[in-house]
Amino acid sequence: METIRASIIGFGAVGQGVAKVLLQKANYLKDIGIDLRVIAIVDSKGADIDTEGIDLSAALSRKRTDGRVGPNNITGLEVIRTIDHDLMIETTPTNIETGGVGLENMLAAFENGRDVVTSNKGPLALKYRELAEASRISGSTFRFEATVGGAMPIINLITDVLAGNNIISIEGILNGTCNYILTRMMDERASYEQMLAEAQELGIAETDPTYDVEGIDAACKLVILANAIFGMDATYKDVEVTGITKITPESLILAEDGGYVIKLICEVKKDLIRVAPKLVPNGHPLAVGGTLNVASVQTDLAGTVTITGRGAGSIETASAILSDIISIYRK
Repeated sequence: METIRASIIGFGAVGQGVAKVLLQKANYLKDIGIDLRVIAIVDSKGADIDTEGIDLSAALSRKRTDGRVGPNNITGLEVIRTIDHDLMIETTPTNIETGGVGLENMLAAFENGRDVVTSNKGPLALKYRELAEASRISGSTFRFEATVGGAMPIINLITDVLAGNNIISIEGILNGTCNYILTRMMDERASYEQMLAEAQELGIAETDPTYDVEGIDAACKLVILANAIFGMDATYKDVEVTGITKITPESLILAEDGGYVIKLICEVKKDLIRVAPKLVPNGHPLAVGGTLNVASVQTDLAGTVTITGRGAGSIETASAILSDIISIYRK
């Protein structure tokens, strides 16, 4: 059995979710021939290093009690460059202005011949081509299922399961916060402001919800699909974006009277990349409620394939990271 040595760079909700999932699935991984040992975990305050393999339960406990994963004063970049390992799991916070530390981490990992699995949208929404080229030059594998749709397997569905199909278009709902707010506005005949406040109380929306409600998060995810599936060289600034802040209860009721719901729909095909509210017929596969994500993929051979799943959550996102790890290393 091959031993895979990994680092987890970023130990917030998603990084901790990865550690929990690796603990839960340790025996399963060994059963399929993957002996995965996490030899370094880095958060914003410190690091835990053990070249024989970190006790993930202890690391999670330290993070809960101390607010940091370990005492070592070493950065993610230093770990990537100086500690020998095979795989970097990159789960630092998204920065869509510059790519942030995540971009530096990924490029450094490729420079040092490490495979990369990430949930971090920012670097891919800004510098996808540069990252893909760095991966190709280094001979490293680059997987990023967790960047789009959380647990909903859209990238691997298209590249693996639907391999050989020509992808004509993809449309769907890629932001659960917006979908929740629109669903609740309709249910309660309530204003955008009221349902945003409810979503914030429940932790579904951030204190500053701009990233979600203005469509920026959805646009970043759409750009990743545009680049990875359609071979575009787009950034989120190339997307036509309209958010949900101007939608009124009256417009939702008017849509309902005509047999429709209003959803924030992402669309990408060869000549279009757009995020905007659209009328969706009741009963249509894209008319999902709550925080669910959905994507409808139109192909030349398989017809239209639609998938629905949870678009957020630390364990759900970690499940996509796990599937990428298995895709790389299962014999």
